[in-house]
Amino acid sequence: MKRKIIFAVIAIIFLVQFIQPKKNIALGIQPNAITTKYAVPAEVDKILTVACKDCHSNNTVYPWYSNIQPLGWWLSYHVNDGKEHLNLDEFTTNTLKRQDHKLEELVESQEDQWMPLDSYTWIHKGARLSDADRKLLINWANNTRRTIKAQSGFMLSPKEED
Repeated sequence: MKRKIIFAVIAIIFLVQFIQPKKNIALGIQPNAITTKYAVPAEVDKILTVACKDCHSNNTVYPWYSNIQPLGWWLSYHVNDGKEHLNLDEFTTNTLKRQDHKLEELVESQEDQWMPLDSYTWIHKGARLSDADRKLLINWANNTRRTIKAQSGFMLSPKEED
């Protein structure tokens, strides 16, 4: 009986390897990317690429273990969830108010240091952000928010004017 259970478990593990989630890989230029409308300095783009874009864009660089299930499903869930919250490649499809709100959330995520997720930086050690990196992202996001507000006529809160 024990042999049958072990064999069944091995068979299931083997069979689920054939059920692969769809990869988040977009080819070519992304016409709705944040970079098409707003200035993203090279040092900010580097931080976004290393620490954010695997989950918050249309193009994920997958590690080797993404082909092993259930890890691949778990990664796919995180990428889809990340894109739902903020997709830098679809950023300009949002209203100006939503763009502003997304950048406000980016600022909060850096001030509170909950992004990138620990589960990501545990494996991707290069994605760990220094205080200087976080400050750079915060300053860029706030400056971009000012640009958005100037375009739309939003009022700045006293905290944002500092």
